Amino acid sequence: MATHVAVLMGGFSSERAVSLASGEACALALEAEGFAVTRVDVDHAIAERLAALKPDVAFNALHGPFGEDGTIQGILEFLQIPYTHSGVLASALAMDKQRAKIVASAAGVPVAEARVMHRLEAAKAHALTPPYVAKPVKEGSSFGVLIVKEDQLEPPQELYRDDWPYGDIVMVERFVPGRELTCAVVGDEALSVCEIIPEGHSFYDYDSKYVAGGSRHVIPAAIPSEVADKVRAWSLAAHKALGCRGVSRSDFRYDDREGAGGEIVWLEVNTQPGMTPTSLVPDIARAEGRSFGELLSWMVGDASCQR
Repeated sequence: MATHVAVLMGGFSSERAVSLASGEACALALEAEGFAVTRVDVDHAIAERLAALKPDVAFNALHGPFGEDGTIQGILEFLQIPYTHSGVLASALAMDKQRAKIVASAAGVPVAEARVMHRLEAAKAHALTPPYVAKPVKEGSSFGVLIVKEDQLEPPQELYRDDWPYGDIVMVERFVPGRELTCAVVGDEALSVCEIIPEGHSFYDYDSKYVAGGSRHVIPAAIPSEVADKVRAWSLAAHKALGCRGVSRSDFRYDDREGAGGEIVWLEVNTQPGMTPTSLVPDIARAEGRSFGELLSWMVGDASCQR
């Protein structure tokens, strides 16, 4: 009998649309690999629905709060349904950018100077000398990211919005110029380093991530081998220090401008990387000879509780 996989998707975070796209792509690929698949659009009755469904494995294709912050992982642990990706603690840690940086830095991974504060405080006066980036401490997919340029007199006034939907706590982080690098970890192996080149965007924002043609992925990145080795080593170090399982992806900035000294800075780890047709991890795996279906099959086989 085929393994029954419940693909968890949708949910109710700001990344719902991305999750639906990821979930559908994963469901189709898993069906092509011979799995029995049930698509589950997650709502507040998810515990009762999964208890009735009784899948062999839950494939977590959720993104954002409730899906990658330890919440759904705790429900799956309670129901004793093996699941993909990271467990409760690693998911919660990685989702909190401030705490993730503390753990990664303690493991020897280089991070940028940052302060965490209420958004209204960050809107009153510059928390750091520009240029810097202000971003929600617990969001993904570049939602709410604001870049303050060197000549900008005021801090980002968008933070005063009454309808600001990304939470009241923001991280203000030194802006690191240069190139956008990312590295996927599968199991205990760091794969090739990828350079992300946004097409028609000032930075790697939501559209450059998820709209076809929004960015170009160069795999392997055209960087010195010693830089690639450091990025791979630090990706694996962050993955292990945070206690991640299955698949994760670490993002970096690499400043190779003349006179900059080649600074490499770790930005964050994503425990639920996107699995859409334009997503990075499937592209990186494909460049190493592993098809999308093979990657997902490995993830289903890796699923467990107590992760």
